Amino acid sequence: MTFCVPIKQTHTAHHHQSVPLLATHDHVLVISSNRSLSPLKLQNMNLVHSPSHSLQLPKFISHFQNTPKFYPPKRVTTSNLETIGSNIFSNSTALIPIKAASKGVDTAVVVVEEEEPKLKKFQVFEGHPAPFGATVRDGGVNFAIFSANAVSATLCLISLSDLPENRVTEQIFLDPLTNKTGDVWHVLLKGDFKDMLYGYKFDGNFSPEVGLYYDPSKIVLDPYAKSVISRGEFGVLGHDDNRWPQMACMIPTAENKFDWEGDSPLKYLQRDLIIYEMHVRGFTQHESSRTEFPGTYLGVVEKLDHLKDLGVNCIELMPCHEFNELEYYSYNSVLGDYKVNFWGYSTVNYFSPMTRYSSAGTRNCGQDAINEFKLLVREAHKRGIEVFMDVVFNHTAEGNEKGPILSFRGVDNSIYYMLAPKGEFYNYSGCGNTFNCNHPVVRQFILDCLRYWVTEMHVDGFRFDLASIMTRSSSLWDAVNVFGSPIEGDLLTTGTPLSSPPLIDMMSNDPILRDVKLIAEAWDAGGLYQVGMFPHWRIWSEWNGKYRDIVRQFIKGTDGFSGAFAECLCGSPNLYQEGGRKPWNSINFVCAHDGFTLADLVTYNEKHNLANGEDNNDGENHNNSWNCGQEGELASISVKKLRKRQMRNFFLCLMVSQGVPMIYMGDEYGHTKGGNNNTYCHDNYINYFRWDKKEESSSDFFRFCRLVTKFRHECESLGLNDFPTAERLQWHGHDPGTPDWSETSRFVAFTLIDSVKGEIYIAFNASHLAVTITLPERPGYRWEPLVDSGKPAPFDFLSSDIPERDLAVKQYSHFLEANLYPMLGYTSIILVLSPNDNA
Repeated sequence: MTFCVPIKQTHTAHHHQSVPLLATHDHVLVISSNRSLSPLKLQNMNLVHSPSHSLQLPKFISHFQNTPKFYPPKRVTTSNLETIGSNIFSNSTALIPIKAASKGVDTAVVVVEEEEPKLKKFQVFEGHPAPFGATVRDGGVNFAIFSANAVSATLCLISLSDLPENRVTEQIFLDPLTNKTGDVWHVLLKGDFKDMLYGYKFDGNFSPEVGLYYDPSKIVLDPYAKSVISRGEFGVLGHDDNRWPQMACMIPTAENKFDWEGDSPLKYLQRDLIIYEMHVRGFTQHESSRTEFPGTYLGVVEKLDHLKDLGVNCIELMPCHEFNELEYYSYNSVLGDYKVNFWGYSTVNYFSPMTRYSSAGTRNCGQDAINEFKLLVREAHKRGIEVFMDVVFNHTAEGNEKGPILSFRGVDNSIYYMLAPKGEFYNYSGCGNTFNCNHPVVRQFILDCLRYWVTEMHVDGFRFDLASIMTRSSSLWDAVNVFGSPIEGDLLTTGTPLSSPPLIDMMSNDPILRDVKLIAEAWDAGGLYQVGMFPHWRIWSEWNGKYRDIVRQFIKGTDGFSGAFAECLCGSPNLYQEGGRKPWNSINFVCAHDGFTLADLVTYNEKHNLANGEDNNDGENHNNSWNCGQEGELASISVKKLRKRQMRNFFLCLMVSQGVPMIYMGDEYGHTKGGNNNTYCHDNYINYFRWDKKEESSSDFFRFCRLVTKFRHECESLGLNDFPTAERLQWHGHDPGTPDWSETSRFVAFTLIDSVKGEIYIAFNASHLAVTITLPERPGYRWEPLVDSGKPAPFDFLSSDIPERDLAVKQYSHFLEANLYPMLGYTSIILVLSPNDNA
């Protein structure tokens, strides 16, 4: 027989002596009439004692006729367990074990009613092991998470008001017998989840030497959480200047529906794309953007028409997964501000959009941030612009063994990371850890994540940062694990590059992911370089780093690159043709977020990274740049003119090359970072798109870029599905049909048959010397000038709306009538074949 006596928590006892607490926070003692004593592990011992409520233990209020015995109560299955607050009973009480000092009476149990705060009521059920994450189902929310090596798991519910105070509102201990299937812990809750978040506590072995980091004092994030909440404002420290305030996960509800307004994938052919690499915050944070919501997804929406005007039909968003921009927050004495992780290549959670890129911040527990990202995708699609995401599945923000326990490490470190035999972290990423991509659990996680962004968020493609890491073998990939014993001569160890990586295989043949664009940055920090050799299943494309290096060398006038430059113009068949791929598998770029901007590429010979606070030791030293004669922005008029010519040459080259061109944000107006080629840490003007500068250049370089981009879209021959052959393309030198591929050649020219334009002539003179070239003869037709990078604006592109166009063309007439054309040094041209009215 068990006695529970409800009394008010604020009562003062009037009978007998005070009753001391018997139970620890780990056990509660329940009384029966026998003498044996048995402890019962509770789901949450904060029930027994809460530091937020002072408890005056009442004096003894009931006598027992027999000497009582402690016994564990009959097991209550979770399918009918009803939880109130953190209590396992069905009324608003807290269980307090006490011991009486009265003679003849040993112990009693008192149930104390709490008046404040009023706790929420949840019903707790066994739940389901799939799907992973928090899912609305069966009239409640199902929670499921994988952890193979944890010995216990606790679901922590945290209210929005308790989160900044580092308090757990409710805890539900998961019974290994009823709330675990295989290696999946699960529970289903029914109740009111308004303003409620969640996380987990896992207990187990804390042994870094074997790769285990279980710490039950840490609340860790669910890797499958759809939104992560902590701070609401970008760059603002948490309570007590905490860089890593407690984070928690959004609990989904059935009410939050987003109106896609009939949105569907644009499904452009990849060969027709023009990609624009963009940083969400940097795009509109500068005051000159004059947006209502600067630095946010909504800010990007306000400026989408600029991209449409530029001719872009695809934006590639730099990391928008949840990351902590304060990860290495520190004072920068050089600029007098603070260094932050501005770029975001340090993921905390892969399913959650970066909440501090939304104007809503943490409002509605992160659901509004999700909807803002969806709004950006929807509005981009309305304007004919696809949306790609730059994703970082090579490492996480948890770093090496000295890093924080945030999510993956506390859930199951030995599964999610690539570990050496003594628990050390492999560092193929250069960032402290390496995601264990080809482990069965991890590759399924990555697949689930990508599918979510495609099906739920309507994303059109992905660019994979340091993608070569995804081809490396996992910690399980050795003969002992696979076959049970070592194989003589088998040298396949953790991190060995695989010819057919399971993850890449799964993604390439996935019925959902096969239909989106997949782009690899085909190298990593461990020395693996796979440009042209990335396992592709004929659908993967690559950032063509070789294109960037060769084009930079040729345009600045380096000898020995004319033949390699010609291959770049053809879509790099030397890299992609043999493996069965196409020109559009090459993502061509001259500049990206890493390295110099286009303007800095022609302004600086050396990096100028002092602003990063690392004594100019960071960043790439080999940039293949040329300052055109003087270092820095203060230069003579002639140097500045040459720089503008070179910028036009680079952009024109990008737009007339087979393959997919990619532009870096700001290059369309000549954004400068002052020669800094590693601006990862600056949340300031260095990385902000300068809308005032763009307006200044609208009649100059931006106009040129817009018109050249438009020309590419108009031409059928500049986005071919296959590599050009001699039937369509003919190479020329200073004279028709006689190309010069010698070591000293700095001239490349070619004609292309085009079903829309008829035929076009394109030439690049990378010599400092001017040259008069002879054009191919086309009886009955004449060559008309269209682009000449050596001319000042607006005559660099002779569009039909230029009032003086006819006069400008007439100035060339005596050359063109003789089938000649004069080219200055460091210039490029496009001529278009037109019928000769005088023929």
